[in-house]
Amino acid sequence: MPPLLVMALVIGFWWWTVARTESAIFPTPWAVVTGTLELAEDGTLWEHIGASLFRVGVGFGLAVAVAVPLGLWMGWVGGAYRTLNPIFQMLRPISPIAWIPLAILWFGMDDISPIFLIFISSVFPMIVQTTNGVHTIERRYLRAAANFGVSRAVLFRQVVIPAVLPEIIVGMRIGIGVAWLVVVAAEMIALRSGLGFLIMDSRNAGNRYDLVIASMIIIGLIGLLLDGITRLLERLKTVKWRYVR
Repeated sequence: MPPLLVMALVIGFWWWTVARTESAIFPTPWAVVTGTLELAEDGTLWEHIGASLFRVGVGFGLAVAVAVPLGLWMGWVGGAYRTLNPIFQMLRPISPIAWIPLAILWFGMDDISPIFLIFISSVFPMIVQTTNGVHTIERRYLRAAANFGVSRAVLFRQVVIPAVLPEIIVGMRIGIGVAWLVVVAAEMIALRSGLGFLIMDSRNAGNRYDLVIASMIIIGLIGLLLDGITRLLERLKTVKWRYVR
């Protein structure tokens, strides 16, 4: 069933349910639309979206800059893997939300706290994915290169990195999804701007559930957009071979 048809059915069912129950609190789809337009017209919506995207951009960018080279190194050098992997595997299951009290203690109630949370939540999935990508390279590629007398540095640059790029992109898709989830949670608790804060502020300022639902939908749409942007990397010539069907 086409996605647009499914969405239309969901909206129709939502509208019918609210009308039938005559709910005085839960908004109709049209109330959500008008609430969104209200925020857009006074500029509040764009300020909150910009704040959330800024935090995700900085935190996720730092995570990529650290995770990719570190994951390649751990995958390529056995000693680095044996030393660091247990530490990362211990830290990785810790919920990013559990870091919020420490983030506030260390960095205060400003943008650095959510940026740290985004970094800590997205760096580990990318490290693990990149490392596993190096470990799962088919040995025949490496043996073929060795037969031609290729040096270890050239082998790493021209064989290992291109072979592991698809796994890096998978890690980035996971990381950006987690980062977007974490920034909203952090904004609900510790900040006074961003889409997470907008949800809590709308709830507390007169039970504006139309704005709560609008914020939730916008969060979902931006998450879909971020994933789509990351998937565009799959079209790069250096990784197209991995996605041939």
